[in-house]
Amino acid sequence: MLTLCPGGQFRMSWLEQAGLPLLRMFDPERAHGLALRALNTGLTPLPGPVTSRRLKTDLAGLALPNPIGLAAGFDKNAEALGPLSRAGFGFREVGAIAPRPQEGNPQPRLFRLSEDRAVINRFGFNNAGMEAVVTRLSNRPKDAVIGLNLGANKDSADRAEDFARVLSHCGAYLDFATVNVSSPNTEKLRDLQGAEARSKPLGGVMAARKLLDRPIPSFLKIAPDLTDAEISEIADVALGGGLLSFISTYTTLSVDELRNSQLV
Repeated sequence: MLTLCPGGQFRMSWLEQAGLPLLRMFDPERAHGLALRALNTGLTPLPGPVTSRRLKTDLAGLALPNPIGLAAGFDKNAEALGPLSRAGFGFREVGAIAPRPQEGNPQPRLFRLSEDRAVINRFGFNNAGMEAVVTRLSNRPKDAVIGLNLGANKDSADRAEDFARVLSHCGAYLDFATVNVSSPNTEKLRDLQGAEARSKPLGGVMAARKLLDRPIPSFLKIAPDLTDAEISEIADVALGGGLLSFISTYTTLSVDELRNSQLV
């Protein structure tokens, strides 16, 4: 794990110094899978809860031990909830999850851009589906703050309804939920960011939320490539729909700043 040294610099542990170069010898998606396995086998030292009076944060009714969280995408299928609850994060978000399992795009679909310190992600919403994930969520650590990124199947006849289905099925085991209409790797999913189209998935999610035994905070995940006019429309929909906040730092379609663009 990273250690804060005098002068405000971070130092990697010996395990990271040895393990990270080794992981980079593998295909990046395989390395990702190996990292999850290492967590579940206990090979990775974990610091446990990280909190203090100054770090404790209240957000949308959630009492967080600290404000640093793990975003959706790392533990997509909720496979390492136990170990990650001891990794020091203030919250974790799993997913995105759709009602039915889907394979996503053909491999390779994750590429390292070492020179740019970036990655290109073309996963295509691969996930195990809500039935597999709800079983894992039902055994989640009780003292952790865990949310779910709600998704839709590529071939769904009603993608807006998919978001509500996932929340209805998994909501009893969640602390918060995110409506993900911003993935660039699912064809036409970003069309749901239009003001009129967006009202339908949000309306369905909010209706499903009211039926939960414990209504949970709901957030909207949007693309970072929106225009000022589109952001204004989203704000109007959010104010009328009961959303508490946005998640706006997501995968961009812009490649203008990349020096290594051979894979774009």
